[in-house]
Amino acid sequence: MATFVWYDNEVPENLKVKQVYGLVFSKDGRMLVRVVNKPDGRKMYCLAGGTPEPFDKDMEATLRREFIEEVNTTLQTPIYAGYQLVDEENGKPPYAQVRMVALIDEIGPKQPDPDNGETYDRMLVHPDKVISLLNWGKVLVDQIATATQIAKTQLGITEFVDQDEDV
Repeated sequence: MATFVWYDNEVPENLKVKQVYGLVFSKDGRMLVRVVNKPDGRKMYCLAGGTPEPFDKDMEATLRREFIEEVNTTLQTPIYAGYQLVDEENGKPPYAQVRMVALIDEIGPKQPDPDNGETYDRMLVHPDKVISLLNWGKVLVDQIATATQIAKTQLGITEFVDQDEDV
């Protein structure tokens, strides 16, 4: 069974970054989640983000590209928040999934993801609801705590509206 540990510091140089995901906020303090509609009618909630490509200049470029591709959303300057250490316990080396915090600049109309052709729904929800929707346990609680602290101190968010909105 895979293990996940949150670190709110820099990724060690010997650890490969396999994914970059965003913990992003609207100006009213709600966070964006990507919604995958399953064929059986269930919904799966995710962060937007993905794998760095060789043409991405850096982690910020990866995040910006993935947000356009998956949820057609532009971001103001992303801030590095930390990384989730993933050990799949399958004999392969552990790796990092980076988390970045940003303020949403603009949410465009829904469009198909060029990687798989799927069109995702998007929701803006209170940070606490992200915890319940994704249901990742303590590792996500710690990530949301780091993200909301950055939102308060560096993005100037003073309140976190508790009203869900499909966007």
